[in-house]
Amino acid sequence: MVRRVAVIGAGVGGLASVKCCLDEGLEPTCFERSEDIGGLWRYTDSMDGGRVSVYRSVITNTSKEMSCFSDFPCPEDFPSFLPHSLLLEYFRMYAQHFDLLRHIRFKTTALRVAKRPDFATSGQWEVVTETDGVRESHIFDAVMVCTGHYQEPYLPLASFPGIDTRFKGQYLHSREYKVVEAFRGKRVLVVGIGNTGGDPSLELSRAAAEVFLSTRSSTWVFSRVSDHGFPFDMVNTTRFNHFLDWLLPSALTKRIRFRKFNSRFNHANYGLASTKSSNFKIIINEELPFCLLSGTVVLKPNVKEFTESSAIFEDGTTEENIDVVLFATGYIFSFPFLEESVRSLFDDNRSLYKRIFPPQLEKPTLAIIGLVQLTGSVMVGAEMQARWVTGIFAGWNKLPPTSRMMADVLKKKPPVKRCMMLLRSGENLKISFISYTDEIASCAGVKPSVLRLLLTDPRLALAIFFGPCTPYQYRLVGRGKWSGARDAILTQWQRTLKPLRTRVVDDSS
Repeated sequence: MVRRVAVIGAGVGGLASVKCCLDEGLEPTCFERSEDIGGLWRYTDSMDGGRVSVYRSVITNTSKEMSCFSDFPCPEDFPSFLPHSLLLEYFRMYAQHFDLLRHIRFKTTALRVAKRPDFATSGQWEVVTETDGVRESHIFDAVMVCTGHYQEPYLPLASFPGIDTRFKGQYLHSREYKVVEAFRGKRVLVVGIGNTGGDPSLELSRAAAEVFLSTRSSTWVFSRVSDHGFPFDMVNTTRFNHFLDWLLPSALTKRIRFRKFNSRFNHANYGLASTKSSNFKIIINEELPFCLLSGTVVLKPNVKEFTESSAIFEDGTTEENIDVVLFATGYIFSFPFLEESVRSLFDDNRSLYKRIFPPQLEKPTLAIIGLVQLTGSVMVGAEMQARWVTGIFAGWNKLPPTSRMMADVLKKKPPVKRCMMLLRSGENLKISFISYTDEIASCAGVKPSVLRLLLTDPRLALAIFFGPCTPYQYRLVGRGKWSGARDAILTQWQRTLKPLRTRVVDDSS
């Protein structure tokens, strides 16, 4: 029987996992190699032993109501989109409220996680850690790996001939980008137009002499501010819209979506994308169109090669005197502390059952939390994963036989060629927020029934179906039911508007 659980990492997934373990009567011990909680969201000026963190000016791309823990709403006076400092403050409030810190061992690195010799019968793990140079060995009944997917920078230098042999300027990965002052007066080329490329480009445009943004893919740009000024995810991430996506032909929904994107500005005119795009990505950025319109950022195609001081692009154009190349090429995940026999069981998250469990293990006592990138907040997804996993560890939920898990994995895994393409681009991690969260919630027995609520609580049912799919919906039924969930749903718009009420105007007209 699972009792003692090792949690690796004290970021978003780690905090949720510790809390869910406590909810199920388990005994968690969290190992965090740094001196504080927060993971990626705890900003530091230094690289801190290779730890990845956000840059100084970053603000969340998902709103507070759509990103919070399901039984702990963000304070109503917090803005809808949080700077990293406020998000970290929210994590501290969460950890203090549920008394999580006493279960975390800081400055402790997990060096090795290996199956015990009797794993086939016990399911136990040996976890070797190091604190201040002192190594310890621990025995745990289960392990939750919560290190996320922002681990090892993906730097495909081989795809850019000359960058490491001829180019005399500086090149670095976006994880090394912290503050804009270091680039003042320089000509900077940003390679990659995801959120980690688009956001720094805008900030760089205010200090650098010139900024060039290179991309190989078609990109649709979405704003955090939606119709009538409401947060875009609260307006668009609804069960009603999700139902329409399921009901209507995919070609039609794609056309409607592209038309919506182009209503703000014509992407083809800006060289970003056309409605004929078959392979595309979506980024969230309000300022990029204006930067392109004002010339403070210049969009370029993919780089063909580098010379000593210039970049030659695939369309034959050249930009001279490039001082810095910033590669916003994403990350690859790695779990060096897992023994090779376990690590070899999955090459990406699609090799995992429900993106969580290695299905070939004799005992389901290892769970990978947060190795998924949703179209909504990963915080909500990681918490839902942790709730289901701890329910399995505690014996309330059951996994299907290995053969069924393997069949499910193979059904959802793309062909090898496409899988490699997705792995390089990071697209392999992206899944529909509502589809995935509902899927895990169903497994955990906590997915709400809109039809049942329509008969018993029509006001709540309508708010759930037509309103934003906020995480409180998953606290209405089942294990972990929260008495405050209904009120949190019905007051979510008030909490969204409250921080804007710093100056009240007469709108009676």
